[in-house]
Amino acid sequence: MSVRVARIAVGLIALQLVVRGVLAFGGYFYWDDLILIGRAGTQDLWSPAYLFDDHDGHVMPGGFLLGGVIIRLAPLVWAGPALSLVVLQLLASLSLLRTLHLILGWRPVLLLPLVFALFTPLGVPGFAWWAAALNSLPMLAALAWVCGDAILLVRTQKRRYAASGTAVFLGGLLFFEKAAVIPFVAFAVVALLGYVAAEQHWLRAAWRRGAPLWLPTLALTAAWIGLYLVVVDQQRWSTNLAMTWDLLQRSFTHGIIPGLAGGPWDWQRWAPASPWGVPPVTVMVLGWLTLAVVVAVALARKRRIGPVLLAALGYAVACQIPIYLMRSSEYTALELAQTLRYLPDLVVVLAILAAVGLCAPNRPSPWLDASTRRTAVAVAVTVAFVVSSLYSTSTFLTSWRDNPTKAYLQNARAALATAAESGAPMLDQEVDPLILQRVAFPENLVSHMFALLPDRPEFASSTTELRMLDMAGRLLDARVTWVRAIRPGPTPQCGYLTQPDQPVQMPLDGPLLPADWTVELNYLANSEGTMLVSLDEGAPTRVPVQPGLNRVFVRLPGAGDTITVEAQTAALSICLAAGPVGFIAPV
Repeated sequence: MSVRVARIAVGLIALQLVVRGVLAFGGYFYWDDLILIGRAGTQDLWSPAYLFDDHDGHVMPGGFLLGGVIIRLAPLVWAGPALSLVVLQLLASLSLLRTLHLILGWRPVLLLPLVFALFTPLGVPGFAWWAAALNSLPMLAALAWVCGDAILLVRTQKRRYAASGTAVFLGGLLFFEKAAVIPFVAFAVVALLGYVAAEQHWLRAAWRRGAPLWLPTLALTAAWIGLYLVVVDQQRWSTNLAMTWDLLQRSFTHGIIPGLAGGPWDWQRWAPASPWGVPPVTVMVLGWLTLAVVVAVALARKRRIGPVLLAALGYAVACQIPIYLMRSSEYTALELAQTLRYLPDLVVVLAILAAVGLCAPNRPSPWLDASTRRTAVAVAVTVAFVVSSLYSTSTFLTSWRDNPTKAYLQNARAALATAAESGAPMLDQEVDPLILQRVAFPENLVSHMFALLPDRPEFASSTTELRMLDMAGRLLDARVTWVRAIRPGPTPQCGYLTQPDQPVQMPLDGPLLPADWTVELNYLANSEGTMLVSLDEGAPTRVPVQPGLNRVFVRLPGAGDTITVEAQTAALSICLAAGPVGFIAPV
């Protein structure tokens, strides 16, 4: 029997990898993935500034390093990230199987929590999004592994399990600060195993026997909390407890509960947001019925099961509150709780606690004793759950594929290769907002997103050939819109004259608000050199100058109603004419 159960377990993991492989290779880069790509292309992978960046409240040096290595090996090629998703999922699933086996052995009941963990849609959104998976999947593997090492340490008192558990825990922390919960989960699992086995002084015994693991992991946790407080902007934390409570409620009613029945079945998406579950009433009712039946059967069949159920509920609440406190504001949409991407660790914890509960002593309940009928019912319910879960995964993939990034990046790669043929630099510019918005600046600039491409033009703050990428990533000739204009200059036959140490101020016909503006400068120079161009409020831009009558387009960040130009090269004289200041647009 044990060999058969082991083979079925391995087969289930293989099936999960097939499903997740279809999901991974059917997806593409999205949002934070592009931020990671831009940072990996413009920074040293081993620099502290890169590894310990405050990434939307996350500290994830391991994720940044792994992601940076993968994207540098094959820039903007999705196969590498997709393969990494499958490999990381394999590690997490095998780690969970190891722990479930340590708790239950190769008993058939092991398959119940395993099936739930492998196929529930609660873990799908956090897997499909590469940047999120670089956080969560290594943490899930570490979570399950450390729980297994804690069980072995308490059983055998062999210090090597304390050493390996501590090392794996540190690895989990490097990928996701939420891994700080691992020692507490592992202690709860060990203590509850003692409780259901009716050990005397089970809490004290769990602490004493596992102390070689608890003490170093708690020290690491304290050190990592200190590092987190230094790196992350603490103003991200919210005191909007009402919104946090609303998000928590929504995550249960529209996320966790439907997920118990393989929901949510349906998803919605408004680009550029990620999909969120919109469970119909049917699956919500099925979820509540599933929860009620599971709790009723557990209480009817098992003794000493109460603390295990309370631990599951407690973790379901505790694992989400910090996230929602960081995300809560008056502008937060409740759909955030329906994205389900904050729940993968809950899946693993529920599976392990279910295994602990199955170890509890049985109550006399003949109708639940082993029988052909019980086996048939269990198989039928399990198959129905898997089918429901696979349907939800399929509808998620359909929604996840509704992503303009793939067409944009593919078109942009071809367009940039064409642009490189002219030899002129390309004016740095923002990508389409549906791909990456300004909140991600400077990673939303083409100079960051496409920095690693070998076949592309140089990106610069000025160019003699104005071109742009449209909303589909295609290359177009461009012009400067007339948001403002430079007023005609006072010098006859010249306009505005500037020479070294003699800057000239060119007034505009109106003020400019803070933004990244583009100015068209038509000039006549007597020799080759450089000039500095700036707005009243903004950093100056150094612009190459060629002799003769020329035109150059300059990207100017800042605000004001005057443009200042100063020749920087000895004996250089430049006459400048009036021209437009605005944004770039197709010709």
